[in-house]
Amino acid sequence: MVVFISTSGIIFMSAFEGPMKDRRYPHTLPKPVIYGFFVLGIFSAVAFRIIIVFQHIEPAWVRPVWYAGALGYLVFFLYRYYISRKRKRAIRQYDLIAKINNNACLSDEDREVVGYLLSSIQKSMEDINYYVIFILSILAIIADIVLSLYGY
Repeated sequence: MVVFISTSGIIFMSAFEGPMKDRRYPHTLPKPVIYGFFVLGIFSAVAFRIIIVFQHIEPAWVRPVWYAGALGYLVFFLYRYYISRKRKRAIRQYDLIAKINNNACLSDEDREVVGYLLSSIQKSMEDINYYVIFILSILAIIADIVLSLYGY
């Protein structure tokens, strides 16, 4: 197996043995990394939405919680930017859209990259993240309305 990080920041690897073992392909990150960034994104989402509660109950916590959420999102969205750029770079580098549009045969190398892209999308937890943020936003709005009605 060959693994390296290119100067453009793409992580490549090949699990092939034999004639293709020297070729390099992008790969998905390990599950613990994916789950770690998912948890960071959820933590940041909770932090920003719980600010409304702290504003009513303990205003001194608003600023520290805001910083925790902002710093968490800073790292989380940098990671998401990296993943997005990595996918787009792989599509561009292997000219996959043109090959698909022209009904061209995909090489083994192209198939490896398409496999990476599909696996990357499938392993991504961004849809769950969006759903959790949606639910937390609704709960934050409800909490603010309830706390305001009861004079907090």
